[in-house]
Amino acid sequence: MARIRIPSTIVIIFVTVQTGFLLFMYARYSSFMPQSEEKPSQVHILILSSWRSGSSFVGQLFSQHPSVFYLMEPAWHVWVTMYQNSAKVLHMAVRDLVRSVFLCDMSVFDAYMPWKRNLSDLFQWAASRALCSSPACDSFQRTDITSEMACKTLCGRYPFSKVEEACKTYSHIVIKEVRFFDLKVLYPLLTDPSLNLKIIHLVRDPRAVVKSREQSVKALARDNGIVLSTNGTTVEDSKYKVMQEVCRSHVQIYETATLKPPNFLKDRYLMVRFEDLVRDPLSEISEMYKFADLSLTPRLRSWIYNITHGQGPGKKKEAFKITSRDAVSVSQAWRNVLSFQKVKKIQEVCKGAINMLGYQLVDSEKEQRDLTLDLVLPRQQNQFSWLSFNPKH
Repeated sequence: MARIRIPSTIVIIFVTVQTGFLLFMYARYSSFMPQSEEKPSQVHILILSSWRSGSSFVGQLFSQHPSVFYLMEPAWHVWVTMYQNSAKVLHMAVRDLVRSVFLCDMSVFDAYMPWKRNLSDLFQWAASRALCSSPACDSFQRTDITSEMACKTLCGRYPFSKVEEACKTYSHIVIKEVRFFDLKVLYPLLTDPSLNLKIIHLVRDPRAVVKSREQSVKALARDNGIVLSTNGTTVEDSKYKVMQEVCRSHVQIYETATLKPPNFLKDRYLMVRFEDLVRDPLSEISEMYKFADLSLTPRLRSWIYNITHGQGPGKKKEAFKITSRDAVSVSQAWRNVLSFQKVKKIQEVCKGAINMLGYQLVDSEKEQRDLTLDLVLPRQQNQFSWLSFNPKH
């Protein structure tokens, strides 16, 4: 099939003009938007995170809820199709796809999957309990706790039209996405009267993220290239350039949401640290559910306990699977696995994020290995500005 190659300069100019127009329209709209406008009947939750930060686990906490329609990283299709572009250029297409999914309009996937499709053509479809139960698939009930393996075996051949049909029957639409690096890109969604959007910003100690990323080097290489704008070339991030961008994005998102945020973000942003979640799962999950207007069921409570109290940290081949593990051990594994030289380098490129998110730097290998030393600090507001941080110092 012939491909038309559009010069990247034209794409960037077009996106820049489009962005300026959208921001102009947003400014005009928000100046006279009625404050008492009635909210849509459905609740829309965006789990905003980065790769290897525990976001698949958090996604499952929502996916298994009987009131939730969940999709895991639907924007994967955008990045796979347009991999020669940068993450910044693709922000618009990712946002448009996410908006369509929130509105249960799955025709947006026609641009990325033009062939006749089944459920199994959707990225990570089996991670969605909603696509493994009625009306998407007749093999499970909504109150069941489903597994990816069973779902793949029984439900993969159902038609793709079932995605939209199922979506429309749920009160909550939840999307987990790792392809947003700027909160302001989401402003048009947050001010869209057809959406009732709330954002859960999941973060994790960058040193633990690197340890996890090292288990998935090949799987992340293409995405790394998009983050670093390499025009389609894969990257194995040995110099932590991708991690620097990830840390920078977490700082930007958190600062935008907490330091003089716009009025429309009030009560619509929640930052969650993975380490707090695994230390006190039921308390943290209850807080997230309350934020999302959901209730914790007895079956979910039991499942959450079992999934966070397994034996050991999990195997390398389970890097992208949700299995029963000792979640606290998983969160601290980097301290025994990574060399102190690697930890020092990560701390150099992510010092700002480590400080702002409430983690303690280590100054020696002895501190790193001493598990009695708690490196997760009490949560508090940190007045940090990325512009004031120079990684060379």
